[in-house]
Amino acid sequence: MKLLTQLPRWLRNKFFIAFAAFTVWMLFFDERDIFTMSHHRQELRELQKSEKYYTEQINKEKTELENLKNSPATLEKYAREKYFMKRDNEDLFLIPGH
Repeated sequence: MKLLTQLPRWLRNKFFIAFAAFTVWMLFFDERDIFTMSHHRQELRELQKSEKYYTEQINKEKTELENLKNSPATLEKYAREKYFMKRDNEDLFLIPGH
């Protein structure tokens, strides 16, 4: 009891003790504590970056598809460069390292 009387009056206040206990509980023991929330924020930022990247890739692929639909010469060039296709009377030589 002597120890309690040595504490300042505001530390013995029941409202202060309840507020301090609530704060400690919310910061460290709750399922939505400060560490979990910061982890979720970081994960959200990473997902937003990947969403932006994939949206850009989709738009890029859509424009490339439109270009391929509009021009047969572009379609032939794409097939030759990407899939190494050739005409029947041609020989194709692949040089590695490029």
